[in-house]
Amino acid sequence: MLWVRRGQDEPAADIVTCMNFEKVVFGFFVLLAATLNFGFFYGDILDPRVHNVFELYAAVVVNLIVIILKFGDRTQMGAVHLATSLVATLQLVGAAAIYIYASEVSTLGMDAHAISSVVSLCGGALVANIVSIVLLVIETSSFRHR
Repeated sequence: MLWVRRGQDEPAADIVTCMNFEKVVFGFFVLLAATLNFGFFYGDILDPRVHNVFELYAAVVVNLIVIILKFGDRTQMGAVHLATSLVATLQLVGAAAIYIYASEVSTLGMDAHAISSVVSLCGGALVANIVSIVLLVIETSSFRHR
């Protein structure tokens, strides 16, 4: 728990607000995963030059971190968060595998067909990340402070 004390010049100076640090970290990584995924996804679907491979790899790593963060949550909302994270990570790992195969193994290299498959898989992962953000906002707005 992270405790924040209001200053003397603020109303109700004796009230101490409790901030759940675990929720802050989880929200940070969920938003980071979505923004990294969007950064790779955005651009011409047929032009591999506008899709940075390091951004794709960073999105995969951050999505894996989100999965690890959600393993301890035993609530229904936690299960849905875990499911969306698993979907996003599965699609991003598939996209990374196609990217590696096209750029390192295939004789055609990173052509329009390969990059469009990679970007399409990242688009599906982006939808899963957006669902996770919507769930996070719903969970946050429905939280009642006790």
